[in-house]
Amino acid sequence: MTTEDAVTTEAVESLRGTDDPRLREVLAALIRHLHAFARETRLTQREWETAVAFLTATGQTCTDTRQEFILLSDVLGLSMLVETVNGHSDPGSTESTVLGPFHMTESPVRELGADIDLVGTGEPCVVSGVVRSADGTPLPGAVLDVWQADPHGFYDVQQPDVQPPGNGRGLFTADGEGRFWFRTCVPSAYPIPTDGPVGALLKATGRHPYRPAHIHFIVSAEGHAPVTTHIFVAGGDYLDSDAVFAVKESLVKDFTPTDHPALAGEFGVPNPFRHARFDLVLERS
Repeated sequence: MTTEDAVTTEAVESLRGTDDPRLREVLAALIRHLHAFARETRLTQREWETAVAFLTATGQTCTDTRQEFILLSDVLGLSMLVETVNGHSDPGSTESTVLGPFHMTESPVRELGADIDLVGTGEPCVVSGVVRSADGTPLPGAVLDVWQADPHGFYDVQQPDVQPPGNGRGLFTADGEGRFWFRTCVPSAYPIPTDGPVGALLKATGRHPYRPAHIHFIVSAEGHAPVTTHIFVAGGDYLDSDAVFAVKESLVKDFTPTDHPALAGEFGVPNPFRHARFDLVLERS
């Protein structure tokens, strides 16, 4: 008679012909943990069918501009766990956080100082900083891929009939001293999409869908490991209850109210404005 443990052993043994050792290791661990989960919870046939239907609906919700599986990974804390497991070893480097489900389109190349808020309805803001190596050396030519939601909490890909393509996005190249700056609007807190299976899961578990206000970054430079990160608005809502568990204290920055006509003129924004300083440190690859 087949036993519970025998099923697991046989499933793991079925992988012995896998040529790729890492694939074999990962799949074997997945089987063992999934089977242990089913045994621990005494998973019923109906619950298994519900789970299959949920995963099927998650896949069917994915489109060219929406990644429901990444959203699911985010709200279960898996995305943040993977980021943490693979975090940089240098304690002085910029901490990473989740990619999120809306890095779905190529950011348009923009000149330093350009405005990524193409709609112009938010509070004017300048983000500036320097990209450095872990030893403090500036990194000229570092590339910064930036994206954020509009002041109402929507990304361009969510509102193709409202926002122009590329709104809230920009691909910038740091200058000869590793410096960067761009104009935008102050981001706002917003709910992740709740009209799909992930939203139903949040509702069933009594969780809110909100993320604290933030701007996404992917920063890279030759000879260095790229970092995927955010800058969070200090003092904002949901910093202690981010729906995707992505807040790290080092990434929370002041968006300082600034009344400085000359500086506003230099940046090309109306006075007063908000100014966020975000220096980034990359470790060598």
